[in-house]
Amino acid sequence: MSQNNKPSVVFESEEFQPSKRSFQTKTPKMVQWVIKYSCGMVKDEKQANYVLIGFVVIVVVILLYLISGMGIDIPQEALKNPEYGLPEMD
Repeated sequence: MSQNNKPSVVFESEEFQPSKRSFQTKTPKMVQWVIKYSCGMVKDEKQANYVLIGFVVIVVVILLYLISGMGIDIPQEALKNPEYGLPEMD
C-alpha cells in the first residue's frame, strides 16, 4: 500500500459540544428575598443566611415555649383525693 492512498473511511458522528451550564451557584430565592426586603440592612448572601438562621432559631424557641406551656393543669383537690372529678358509678 502506498503512502499517497489515504483511507476513505469517514465516521458520521455529532461533534462534541460541552454543556452550556454555568458552574456558578445561583443565589437561592429566600436569600434574594431577604436582601430585597431588608431595607438595605442586609447587603450580601452571608448576612442573609445569618438572618434566616436567626429566624429559624427564634421560631424553634417560641415553639418549644408554647409546647412546654401547654401542660395540663391538675387541681390540687385531684392530687389530694384520687376520686375527685370521676363520674359516679351506679
